[in-house]
Amino acid sequence: MTPSIRLRSVVLDCPDARALARFYAGFAGGTPEDADPEWVVLRLPDGPRICFQRAPGHVPPRWPGEGRDEQQFHLDFDAGPTWEGIEAAEQRVLALGARPLARCDEEDFRVYADPAGHPFCLCRIDTA
Repeated sequence: MTPSIRLRSVVLDCPDARALARFYAGFAGGTPEDADPEWVVLRLPDGPRICFQRAPGHVPPRWPGEGRDEQQFHLDFDAGPTWEGIEAAEQRVLALGARPLARCDEEDFRVYADPAGHPFCLCRIDTA
């Protein structure tokens, strides 16, 4: 029997690993393990690890529609089943330093860039 392979972490390159880990912990939860400023691990409650690796000269990806489609991947976060939940989550991420990229309310998500420029979405998940 071949052993299964599991996803261990998603790793984001960024100019400041500690700062970006604090940004994600600020709305997704968890406590960054930041003994090493070059590599910080954030264990999300009931979720995977997100790791942050310091990358001097980091250039963020471009979100589609900004001239060239350079996006490599993005993170999706469940923000609850209501638009009120999305609005509350949006206020939290904006206060932490995110910037809006696209409002796709007809498709149940909104797109933001984190402080290092990585795209992520807040998704309305209808659990009914």
